Amino acid sequence: MGAEANASFNFLIYGRTGWIGGLLGKLCEAQGISYTYGSGRLQDRQSIVDDIETVKPSHVFNAAGVTGRPNVDWCESHKVETIRTNVAGTLTLADICREKGLVLINYATGCIFEYDSGHPLGSGVGFKEEDTPNFTGSFYSKTKAMVEELLKNYENVCTLRVRMPISSDLSNPRNFITKIARYEKVVDIPNSMTILDELLPISIEMAKRNLTGIYNFTNPGVVSHNEILEMYREYIDPSFTWKNFTLEEQAKVIVAPRSNNELDATKLKTEFPEMLSIKESLIKFVFEPNKKTGVKA
Repeated sequence: MGAEANASFNFLIYGRTGWIGGLLGKLCEAQGISYTYGSGRLQDRQSIVDDIETVKPSHVFNAAGVTGRPNVDWCESHKVETIRTNVAGTLTLADICREKGLVLINYATGCIFEYDSGHPLGSGVGFKEEDTPNFTGSFYSKTKAMVEELLKNYENVCTLRVRMPISSDLSNPRNFITKIARYEKVVDIPNSMTILDELLPISIEMAKRNLTGIYNFTNPGVVSHNEILEMYREYIDPSFTWKNFTLEEQAKVIVAPRSNNELDATKLKTEFPEMLSIKESLIKFVFEPNKKTGVKA
């Protein structure tokens, strides 16, 4: 789409201080799309209504929510705060958008599944959009699964299941690569992941196409922790070393279990055939751009 066509769009974005919310604003600037960050609190209905009346958006994006700091273990001890934003807030926003006839692009999570007998580790059989979440190990994931189920009733919502997000900014502590590069020990399990540099522009395109429903918002295929760290060593830091430990050993140092799964990205790939597989995307969007300069993680 040319700049002229982009002028007809006007996005209202929630999550200004978040990683995805911040990147969305930069993408809108680069594409010449008018955008405003919402100032209302998601759980305060009137403040959202006021935002929409002021901004008069063509589409609304929700990149707000609590994931916990430094990680999702925070949600285990802050359950009411987690519900307030992730459940009450998200539903309020979806409800108002429906009332106003607006499509809501909602960045959700794919950490609501875990490998099981029907989707065994290494089988290449991924969970599909219509599958029922089977991972309730963490309170964060439990609330996200509840919200996804309720949002199915809102025909104006596009739910994007993000997993283990990665970007080319290797100095960002929320970047999955940066996280595991700093851990003392890592597990080594293949997972579906989301390369933001490639997929966030796709989410803007999804809004332009008024797509709704659930999408597994991950690059096709899986990649393991060790495969990523091997690429890190090859492209970024030849002296980099790491240690592995088992899930049982990991369980002793975390409060809540973590989700490991493969999501089937066929639906997204059908809509966007140019989308790269996870390993190709990692090389093209993350490791190659960082190779020339070298970065300090």
